[in-house]
Amino acid sequence: MEQIVQLNSNAKLSEHFTLGEMTKSSSHPEVYNIPSHEAIANLKRVCGWLEVLRKRYNERYVVNRRDFSTSLEMTGGGTLDMTRGDKEKPIIINSGYRSPQLNKKIGGVAGSNHLTGCAVDIRVLGMEQLIRYATILLDYADESKQGFDELLIERNRYGAIWLHFAVRPFSNRRKVNIINA
Repeated sequence: MEQIVQLNSNAKLSEHFTLGEMTKSSSHPEVYNIPSHEAIANLKRVCGWLEVLRKRYNERYVVNRRDFSTSLEMTGGGTLDMTRGDKEKPIIINSGYRSPQLNKKIGGVAGSNHLTGCAVDIRVLGMEQLIRYATILLDYADESKQGFDELLIERNRYGAIWLHFAVRPFSNRRKVNIINA
């Protein structure tokens, strides 16, 4: 199978998120997955939320290397947890926009918010990070008085977990749930 070239994959949807990462498909790179202008506008809206998530997560939970090594010197040594030692952690997207063909191939639901560019599935390192991400998004929704459509903790039959988050241009339901596939 030959991979289809995705046009404008380096186009920025926000400061830290590109069209390419919001349309990639690791499992089916051969499937045409180029969003409409409306779907791109929806992806930009979602990316606004992801920028807030990234900023707040990094401010609250990621330890600056300089600060971490200073605390080690004061205590006389220890072991570094390299998973927390970076200045900033990116938000990793498993899935963003999905064309109808891609959505069908991966077994997505017919009315998925992914089809309109309104949803992302966010990779997490474990349940603790997932809960922190969810808390930040819920707090931001309350503070900003902005609506979101779905915040779902999802788990597949193999035990993998991720955070599904969706924001529509209107008619947001503020649905929060745990889904086991």
